[in-house]
Amino acid sequence: MSALLRVDNLVKHFPVQRGLFGRAKVVIRAVDDLSFELNSGDTMALVGESGCGKSTLGRLLLRLLDATSGQVWFEGQDLMAMSAAQLRAARRNVQMIFQDPYSSLNPRMTVEQTLVEPLALHGLAEGRHRQRAIELLDLVGLPAQYLQRYPHEFSGGQRQRIGIARALAVEPKLIVCDEAVSALDVSIQAQVINLLQDLQQRLNLAYVFIAHDLAVVKHIASHVAVMYLGQIVEYADKRALFETPRHPYTQALLSAIPLPVPGLKRQSVLLQGDVPSPSNPPSGCRFRTRCPHAQE
Repeated sequence: MSALLRVDNLVKHFPVQRGLFGRAKVVIRAVDDLSFELNSGDTMALVGESGCGKSTLGRLLLRLLDATSGQVWFEGQDLMAMSAAQLRAARRNVQMIFQDPYSSLNPRMTVEQTLVEPLALHGLAEGRHRQRAIELLDLVGLPAQYLQRYPHEFSGGQRQRIGIARALAVEPKLIVCDEAVSALDVSIQAQVINLLQDLQQRLNLAYVFIAHDLAVVKHIASHVAVMYLGQIVEYADKRALFETPRHPYTQALLSAIPLPVPGLKRQSVLLQGDVPSPSNPPSGCRFRTRCPHAQE
């Protein structure tokens, strides 16, 4: 079976200082040579510290940012080589749920207007936009009377459900969840995670789930990619990664997860030093400056 999504040698560098003739003098290596595959119905979690390039990668997958080099293949088509018209059509199949459920919704638009906008843009559900909006609200567990309300009238969890409904409006095959639950209370996080899993089973969705909380990732992911300084340092299925993590950075991340049993402690792995600058990453393994196993 061919992969739904395939990423080949993806690179994104941000120039922050320009030299003579406009050439980039200093660049931030946000994403540096990433490759992976994702099948229909699977969830790949991207985890790592803030600033490791997770969200940049998420935006590259939808081409909200243009890559410096590399390809993103979706159903055999290279998103990076598409024209603007081709990309608009392709984005129907690839949608995004953003981290902040308040800033990602237009405060001047009602819920109905928010859900109908993507339908009108892609020419879907002609003549039954309102009915489709009601169906979408029902899909995410919200009543139809919320259609005429504005974003400020909802809680954070309800706003995120509206964001999920908007992503589902165009019937996508892949959804990029960019820290989709990190801004929510723990109890609300569990509800949204359960909703995402239920929708995945019902609609055969694939997720790229960006997070820094490995405890959340353990519940939703089928595969986990651990990122550090713009590169994937470990990639494995969920069970293997949580039971036998191989990379010392992964071991350190897992050791920081709090245990639910009072008094029970796991051996913590403390990392020395600070994360190097992405504008001047270490040679060889990116993690070597903080790795307890590094040798000359």
